[in-house]
Amino acid sequence: MVGTSREPKITLDQSDISLAALKVVRRLSEEGFDAYLVGGCVRDLLLNQKPKDFDVATNATPQEVHRLFRNSRIIGRRFQIAHVRFGREIIEVATFRGQHDPNQSSESGHILRDNVFGSFEEDGLRRDFTVNALYYDAISDTILDPTGKGLADLQAKKLNLIGEPEIRFQEDPVRMLRAVRFMAKLNFSISADLQKQIRTSAHLLGEIPPARLFEETLKLFMNGHALSTFESLKTHHLMPLLFPTLASEGQNAQLVAEALASTDARIAQDMPVTPAFLFAAFLWEGFNQHKDRLIKVEGKTPIDASHMAADMVFLAQQAIVAIPKRFSIPAREIWLLQDRLNQQVGKRPYKLLTHKRFRAAYDFLLLRHESGVPLASTCDWWTTFQSADPETQQQMTTPKRRKKRKKKTPKALQKSSEEQPASV
Repeated sequence: MVGTSREPKITLDQSDISLAALKVVRRLSEEGFDAYLVGGCVRDLLLNQKPKDFDVATNATPQEVHRLFRNSRIIGRRFQIAHVRFGREIIEVATFRGQHDPNQSSESGHILRDNVFGSFEEDGLRRDFTVNALYYDAISDTILDPTGKGLADLQAKKLNLIGEPEIRFQEDPVRMLRAVRFMAKLNFSISADLQKQIRTSAHLLGEIPPARLFEETLKLFMNGHALSTFESLKTHHLMPLLFPTLASEGQNAQLVAEALASTDARIAQDMPVTPAFLFAAFLWEGFNQHKDRLIKVEGKTPIDASHMAADMVFLAQQAIVAIPKRFSIPAREIWLLQDRLNQQVGKRPYKLLTHKRFRAAYDFLLLRHESGVPLASTCDWWTTFQSADPETQQQMTTPKRRKKRKKKTPKALQKSSEEQPASV
């Protein structure tokens, strides 16, 4: 496994590979270009896992790829790539990268622009981890390992960064998040030196645009390994940089753990999940702190305080991780419905039951109870009310009337009236 040598003994079953990806590779090869499947898809196939998507690396430029595939478009600013669309499936085709221009880096070493094409060997060394620098030649059915270490690390379940960690993290701090994500997803180990460098370089995440950190956050927590990823992020001191108001202990910390475990369980069962639910859990602590202060210190009503607190939390969070409105609005509604779940008489429960965020708010209520908040009676009430027949629902929402007690005459007054003679 040295240099760019091919390993004929290691092959892949092409029936596990996307037909669209194979079409792209074969078309590029027929036109005289080098083209290989690369990265996570090759890694996952070698680990007998199903790849989420398929990427292609080639010596063809994005413009040349675009001319060959009318169903493609060129995207990207830091590094241009071509997206070839086959129905709903998109095959990402990237040109081999070379060493970036130092003049296109920030003062701290962060790469600002990366439109530098290179050779196959250079492309392998420019990738982040050795296990992600494996290439598959679908024409000859062979594996290429340009670093000479990828296959060995894959077999040993080790995650090794290509190059000097300090420099590579300066070039792109997101590599720290990727390291943590791959550790959790693949159950791979990293060296003590690499762990130390992640903690030392963690502050560099502040240079990453909030929009990009949002995309990375989705990859971290929506991949079926959210809880283990979360624990690893805490261990490497990265989580506070993404969500500063996140509770580190107590009931709210347990709430976050419960929400992450619930998300993992739903993904494992192919059930729908939404990032809004996790964001509601992550920011719940900050929301409550602002709400309590607004009520106790500024004298706001609970309703006004809730709306103002939600605005404050998301305004502060947007500067770090830019959460789009399609997720921030549902998270706010989950919070605001928590108080309304205590309204269990009259017509209000019926209206709440038809609210589009009711189910998420109800699930959030259950998680709050499981995290240690004494909400058993409220949880039980709503659990019963949802599935009850109309007559039972009416009984549950009808206020109980108190029986009127007869006024008792004081004993002293009774005795006085008995002693007086009856009037004539």
